[in-house]
Amino acid sequence: MKIPVNTCADLVETLCRDYPVKHSVFLVFEKCSIEVRFNDLELVDKLSRYFKPFVSGPLQQADILITVHQAEVDFDTAYMVKQPDPGKTKIKEEYVDLADGRIVHKRLTGMYFIFDGEHNLAVGPCLENDNQVVNFINNRFIEWKLKQGCLLGHAAGVTHKDHGLALAGFSGMGKSTLALHLMSRGTWFVSNDRLLIERAGDSCKMSGVAKLPRVNPGTVLHNNDLNSVIPADQRRQFARLAADKLWALEHKFDADIEECFGPDRFVLSAAMSGLVILNWQRDQGEVRAKQVKLAERPDLLPAFMKGTGLFYLPKDDEPHDFPAASYLEMLRGVTVIELHGGIDFERAADICMDFLEEDI
Repeated sequence: MKIPVNTCADLVETLCRDYPVKHSVFLVFEKCSIEVRFNDLELVDKLSRYFKPFVSGPLQQADILITVHQAEVDFDTAYMVKQPDPGKTKIKEEYVDLADGRIVHKRLTGMYFIFDGEHNLAVGPCLENDNQVVNFINNRFIEWKLKQGCLLGHAAGVTHKDHGLALAGFSGMGKSTLALHLMSRGTWFVSNDRLLIERAGDSCKMSGVAKLPRVNPGTVLHNNDLNSVIPADQRRQFARLAADKLWALEHKFDADIEECFGPDRFVLSAAMSGLVILNWQRDQGEVRAKQVKLAERPDLLPAFMKGTGLFYLPKDDEPHDFPAASYLEMLRGVTVIELHGGIDFERAADICMDFLEEDI
């Protein structure tokens, strides 16, 4: 079905009329309440299971309303291409800005996402791409937090004894793997890949995103708590691979926090006491820890800073991305530890737990 594009408001009216949403799931992310409406019961089941720790009873009024339309549609408009991130070559997204909002089109899957500050629609083959619906729901929460004055960080997060620890690192450094090693030591999970930070008086607070960690086979093989993530026959196949091949393998699996570590181990906020930045390399000897000041190490700050991307629609007077100075101010008082030398997740977990166990 080819749909003409004029405004987001027109699209909302057309899609809600032709693909009516009659089923709701209610979520609570920290203090943000979200109602997600669907036109397909299978999607209700999938998303309810994915967001299980955060599903709520019916809410009188939600902070965010999202509608998810399983549909075969196409929009009659011209798009701008979003250039790939550094190091990537494949163009995956394109978008168009309308007078009252934005449409993002995922080229590889045919999914469309429409948002205008009030309406939030996921449209297309949603059943086959429920992971992108999950991401869209989380992106609506991220935008809600950004508009409250938070900054976006590229980091995993755990908490223990009222101390939160963010784990950042340049691409492929293993922040999710380290977070799951720390979960095996008794911490609580806050976030896998995105953190929102804000000032809370004289301290810093971090909020997570309700996204399950996606892990490679090597991470599973080296953490017994993750055995349920991959069937036993596949684990045996992966275990036969040479270390270099296993390390390079890009085959992701969702690690369900409650299934792997028990109920109530996924929380979405914590006081942020520390930031660990992974700046290590394979075969570089013993891992070493050094406390640093980010103002004196500008080379490390980009490992934590994260651009807001296509799914953030700022007002005319709002910045689209935030400068390093804003991050330095927000992280004031947070202990920053650089891990360098060789990669050793067990030793890194020891270092992190020593920090979290301290009477800070």
